[in-house]
Amino acid sequence: MKQGYSCIGLVNPKTPENVGSVMRAAGCYGVNSVFYTGTRYDRAAKFCTDTKNRVLDTPLIGVEDLKAIVPVGCIPIAVELAEGAKPLPDYKHPARAFYIFGPEDNSLKKDITDFCAETIYVPTNGCMNLAAAVNVILYDRMAKGTNFSGHLK
Repeated sequence: MKQGYSCIGLVNPKTPENVGSVMRAAGCYGVNSVFYTGTRYDRAAKFCTDTKNRVLDTPLIGVEDLKAIVPVGCIPIAVELAEGAKPLPDYKHPARAFYIFGPEDNSLKKDITDFCAETIYVPTNGCMNLAAAVNVILYDRMAKGTNFSGHLK
């Protein structure tokens, strides 16, 4: 099911339930690795709900700064309900993508959205749960197939 190369970045995730669900989505959609910043998840990790134990197949790595660890050739893409963001139905994914999601209780900071090549959003009436947003983005990537964009960083 792998199509291209994709990674997930989580900015200071709040709950182990969401991280566990993100890991499950990562395994389902063939994500290569998941990175996270902040300390909230580390304190709550013992309560993780990665029910399929995907962490054994997909690395979950705590890092200081997502901007410093973008995998080689990956295009950083912010996922955020923000003015000027591209709607997901019209979006053409790059072959090598690094999707960055904000915390459940806040938005991505400007330094992250400025750093990212693009900002995309899922058209909804309000914001989605973190794990739900990850699932929708990854499903969209898979459903659109290997006709990737010509993005270059």
